[in-house]
Amino acid sequence: MDFQSRAPVKGVISWFAHGVDADDIPEEATTKQQAFPAGEIMENDDDTKEDTQSQVKNSVNIEKNCCNEDTFRLHMVTWNVATADPPDDISSLLHLNSPKTPDLYVIGLQEVYTAPHRFIIDMAVEDSWSHLFMSSLAPRGYLKVSSIRMQGLLLLFFSKLAHVPFIRDIQATYTRTGIFGYWGNKGGVSIRLSFYGHMLCFLNCHLAAHMQYALQRVDEFEYILDTQTFDPKKTPQILDHKLVFWFGDLNFRIQDHGMHFLRNCITSHKFNLLWSKDQLTMMKKKEALLQEFDEGPLDFQPTYKFDRFSDCYDSSGKMRKPAWTDRILWRVKPKEPPPEEEEEEDEDRDSGLDEKNTKQQQEAEEEEFPLKLKQDSYTSNMEYGVSDHKPVIGLFTLELRKMYETPLVRVCAEGEWSADFDAMVIYSPLQPFPSSAWDWIGLYKVGFRSVSDYITYTWVKDDEVSFNDELTQVYVSKDEIPVLGGECILCYYCSTLQCIVGISSPFKVQESKVAIEEGLASENIKILDKATASSDL
Repeated sequence: MDFQSRAPVKGVISWFAHGVDADDIPEEATTKQQAFPAGEIMENDDDTKEDTQSQVKNSVNIEKNCCNEDTFRLHMVTWNVATADPPDDISSLLHLNSPKTPDLYVIGLQEVYTAPHRFIIDMAVEDSWSHLFMSSLAPRGYLKVSSIRMQGLLLLFFSKLAHVPFIRDIQATYTRTGIFGYWGNKGGVSIRLSFYGHMLCFLNCHLAAHMQYALQRVDEFEYILDTQTFDPKKTPQILDHKLVFWFGDLNFRIQDHGMHFLRNCITSHKFNLLWSKDQLTMMKKKEALLQEFDEGPLDFQPTYKFDRFSDCYDSSGKMRKPAWTDRILWRVKPKEPPPEEEEEEDEDRDSGLDEKNTKQQQEAEEEEFPLKLKQDSYTSNMEYGVSDHKPVIGLFTLELRKMYETPLVRVCAEGEWSADFDAMVIYSPLQPFPSSAWDWIGLYKVGFRSVSDYITYTWVKDDEVSFNDELTQVYVSKDEIPVLGGECILCYYCSTLQCIVGISSPFKVQESKVAIEEGLASENIKILDKATASSDL
């Protein structure tokens, strides 16, 4: 996990609860109103101004306009990158030119380069793979909500900005299974979260290699499920979540068939002749736990092992047999069977009744807010040759009924904004939530990549930490507003929930007239460029 910290600090506070990434937390500031260098913002010719009430209304409706459907597209990628540097272009991997844009991206990588000097740099700044995905997706309106890294395992979760205020309860964790559980070259990393009230969990694994260790791979998976725990109590473990994705380099091989038969089946696209000897398919017949997980048909050629920058399977002396090592499976939580009627002692009846009522409540909630998943595509991408594995892509349609459609906080910019005078932010809670004086509101460029990419921030009022339906005003110093102006948004960050709970409509920051008159704007362009560039590293 990246432990770079960029967060407003007020006294001593821990920012690492709830699995929020350190690279998503703003830089330290010793005072509540400490200024940060402003970064250049892309200019926009739209000079439309709206009054306060209109902006408040838009800040609430921006999510409703984009999220009023109960159907969401999910784009998943798993790729063992074999310590390679990323390719120049990942448009094909992410289907960036497709007319159907996903609501969520989940990318799981294995064997990200972990040489000591590179790993230290990655922890201090940002690894090259994360940088590439963020740079590719941010201009298209996606925000990196969370990420976690354990040595070579990396998991990234992106969302369209409109959904971000409805993504809560974010936690990330990891489990080592390499070298008796002490080394992180193998294991699993996970991100769990609430998406419109539905608990989802994404588990990226890299399991034991080699043909003879199929049973060990199952044992490692079960160990990961047993050891990873979360809050709140209603979803303490992975399998308690309503929807679980299990994916990664699971390393299951194709047994028994000889190399000649394997290659003939692959060349003739008769993949179905190999399915019965796929180890994961075989293990599912024996292991009840594995039977709970679904997978689409393996109608693409095995993704391991290739000569680099080639479509040819391993031609080295080892001559590794092709295999579907890279997989994406999922599990929708099954309904619990009705409990068997048992006679109870008088003193146990009350507690038994409470437990029964709790289960009935959960069942009623599942009935009222159902969730369904449909896989639209399951395939590999053969054009990438930087690794000896080919990436696997899974496209899904997630159907659910939202448990809530209103963000926790509405926030907007009031009046005209420029570096010539102090600016005003107004906010108001829309429903009770655990607010505190540690909450802050960040000013961001439109197209920002993560929570830590703010230009500046302002703390919420110390005396406004409880539910209040009235508008509250806080100020941003003119010294912290970008001189060159540009298109911006405001985000309310709740430190207790460790996530963004309110986003404003985009608004225009005007170019500073004073700076132009004094000839300072052009002189500051290079400084602002450097500030912007440093925030993108």
